[in-house]
Amino acid sequence: MSIFEKLESNVQSYARSFPVVFDRAEGAALYDAEGRRYIDFLAGAGTLNYGHNNPVLKQALLNYIAGDGIAHGLDMHTRAKAEFLESFEKHILAPRQMQYKVQFTGPTGTNAVEAAMKIARKVTGRQNIIAFTNGFHGATLGAAAATGNQHHRGGCGVALGGVTRIPFDGYMGSGLDSTRLLDKMLGDASSGVDAPAAVLVETVQGEGGLNVAGQRWLKSLEAVCRRHGILLIIDDIQAGCGRTGTFFSFEPAGIKPDIVTLSKSLSGFGLPFALVLLKPEHDQWAPGEHNGTFRGNNHAFVTAKAAIETYWTDDSFAKEVQRKSLVLSNRLARIAALGGNGVFKTKGRGMMQGLGCRNGAVAEKIIRRCFEEGLVIETSGPDSEVVKILCPLMISDEDLNAGLDILERSVRHVLSQDYSLAA
Repeated sequence: MSIFEKLESNVQSYARSFPVVFDRAEGAALYDAEGRRYIDFLAGAGTLNYGHNNPVLKQALLNYIAGDGIAHGLDMHTRAKAEFLESFEKHILAPRQMQYKVQFTGPTGTNAVEAAMKIARKVTGRQNIIAFTNGFHGATLGAAAATGNQHHRGGCGVALGGVTRIPFDGYMGSGLDSTRLLDKMLGDASSGVDAPAAVLVETVQGEGGLNVAGQRWLKSLEAVCRRHGILLIIDDIQAGCGRTGTFFSFEPAGIKPDIVTLSKSLSGFGLPFALVLLKPEHDQWAPGEHNGTFRGNNHAFVTAKAAIETYWTDDSFAKEVQRKSLVLSNRLARIAALGGNGVFKTKGRGMMQGLGCRNGAVAEKIIRRCFEEGLVIETSGPDSEVVKILCPLMISDEDLNAGLDILERSVRHVLSQDYSLAA
């Protein structure tokens, strides 16, 4: 470990929670340098929906590399890009009757968000963006301005403007529909809210604590956007690519965003890859106006195509994710019931669920105990109070239940140490 302590910046975070040297990975498992196996309920913070070193994706990449395929291509035309686009249109866009232009941005989710905000401002001629409490959209300046968490905002060192924040669905309890509040404020010339270019929203706030936007709320939000000539941007970077049970997380709500950002599990293999989907009328970029040296990651195109053609040519994979989501919901409900009043609550949707704890201290004790027992799992939320499950979607029932068994034992252990938490 000395080389990390000697050279790596203090900014590292996950290594502090999982202080071992990982050596290899397969499926839903990580192995440390000593050969110990850990069940992975982190999956690269949602980047490995199809598991570590997925054999189908790996073979496609190996074949491409062995054939001296283009690795880096800026935004030039390549065979790998063409084949990805053809597969994406055939199996993802066309079956959902979606018509979008595809923008290849720099390789990270935050770059996709930056591009989405920029094009919305360019198209509308407005500057303001509506974002939501507990939203997380990235750590670069524009995306951080739309991010709620003070830890991330405070690291920027400058004032973060151009964003008006309103309550997310349920933030003020069931008594306030924040879409009605937004509608009222936008219709009042004295509300102090500048006419926005766009509304930027996650359907499930991953880093914000697994807060779920209801379908009725999302429909209402879309209606407000249409009424006031505002573009609707869905940040599907963590909740997309099947994580909530459909390829896009917003599909069950039946809404039609103007712009969608994708990244995380888009490549399917942990390779950096991000996209912005734009309705054709909003594709008003000048050539090169938003670019990035690594927007042509052809290796990611290859594995993304393989992922689509392996898992998304019909609805069988989605149905399997939905089945496992029900298993997860049922187990989490049982685990939550172990605590006393207000100690635990279930949160999230699909395979993006977790256990809300009374405070961050309780959640931290749980994940540390989990790691001791061989489960890699993280926390999220404004006070790191949510134990967050982001296991690979292709996880076997055996590993899913084994990981949940570890979580349950860890919760029982923490409860046994603090009787004030027990039911």
